[in-house]
Amino acid sequence: MAVLVVVTLWAFTEDTAPFRTPDSAITESGRADPRDVYDPVAAGEPLPEGFRQLLPRDAIRPVYEPTFTTATGVAWPDETDVIGVEIDGEAKAYPVAFLTGRELVVDELAGWPILVSW
Repeated sequence: MAVLVVVTLWAFTEDTAPFRTPDSAITESGRADPRDVYDPVAAGEPLPEGFRQLLPRDAIRPVYEPTFTTATGVAWPDETDVIGVEIDGEAKAYPVAFLTGRELVVDELAGWPILVSW
């Protein structure tokens, strides 16, 4: 889990200039239109040998504004698989069953931007 947090924090730092979203791609809502963000295929990067793409890029939209409840307010069975993230004593859990359908959650935790992926 620590690796996920470190990689996520690294991905959102200013040092990732080749992958930073251009200011012109940011909409009034503060979000980028995925069609305006760096596309490695359009940039000429080859696909891996034998790669078979079933869905087009960005066919599964990330969750940008997840909602949460308290741990006691959830009626999940005890054996529910979750991805848990904790930063500076603040924690959130993302159910794997939900992530199987949406795959990505863009969120913030303890003031840090995070990306939860399954």
